[in-house]
Amino acid sequence: MGSTEEERDLGFGSIVSRQGGRLLNRDGTFNARRAGLGLEAFAPYHLALTMSWPAFLGGLTLWYVVLNAMFAGAYLLCGKGALIEHASGMASGTFLEAFFFSVQSFATIGYGDIIAVGSAANAVVAAESLVSILSVALATGIIFARFSRPRAQLRFSRRAIVAPYRGITALEFRIVNERRSEMVEVEAKVIFTYVDSTSGTAVRQYETLALERQRVVFFPLTWTVVHPIDADSPLRGATSEHLAAVKAEFLVIVSGTDEAVSQTVHARTSYRYDEVAWNARFTSAFLEPGRDGTIRVDVRRLSDLERV
Repeated sequence: MGSTEEERDLGFGSIVSRQGGRLLNRDGTFNARRAGLGLEAFAPYHLALTMSWPAFLGGLTLWYVVLNAMFAGAYLLCGKGALIEHASGMASGTFLEAFFFSVQSFATIGYGDIIAVGSAANAVVAAESLVSILSVALATGIIFARFSRPRAQLRFSRRAIVAPYRGITALEFRIVNERRSEMVEVEAKVIFTYVDSTSGTAVRQYETLALERQRVVFFPLTWTVVHPIDADSPLRGATSEHLAAVKAEFLVIVSGTDEAVSQTVHARTSYRYDEVAWNARFTSAFLEPGRDGTIRVDVRRLSDLERV
């Protein structure tokens, strides 16, 4: 089955045609960067939603420390005697004491060991209380948005394979759902892309591969996605050397409905020509049934191969 004109250009642009670099990384991110963007393109909220959890928590901690350090400096600028120890009445003038007073004010802890004295210091306290309310509300909203954002957690086999299939061969790879929640109405799409130089100019071509089964209703176990290499396949007659010569890559997108949130989720990956194993097949990932008859799959075996 040939691809339509819309499917022949996936939006990577003609500049990609002149290079053989990877289009899609294994983790699903695009192997592309947009340089020259000004500050107007900086979106802190979007960045906070999409960065990794370690980076997000590190940034949140840095924001917390910097804010309290700024307010500690503001208290010290109010002059000696702006902060005093409640018990002794002695002035508190060290940065560390001012910092921890700021922490107590920011979190509305209020131990009372140190108090602010004077209009200037109390004005800083009032400003800090407003900033703390806004900061806590903003952090709470972002954390909730990060937890509530539906994301697929699919594991793809490390390699695709070309294996015997019903008297011919087929391109295959396996996937499994790593979340405890179930996915339904799962659909896969595989696009074969390669650099064609037959016309004298390097042009990247895209062909959507016909799958043995493009969609499954339920997805409780593993799914082996199969493209039969028959007479109509763009891969007919292809060898590992040929795929390497044309910088072949197989782009994969899987979508389905996550039952836990009743929303559509997506996952992407790709297999380059050097990530395809020839004359191999996947070993069984099934374990012995449980005592209650439960079907069990060992996801650690997802990428296990054997030669044929």
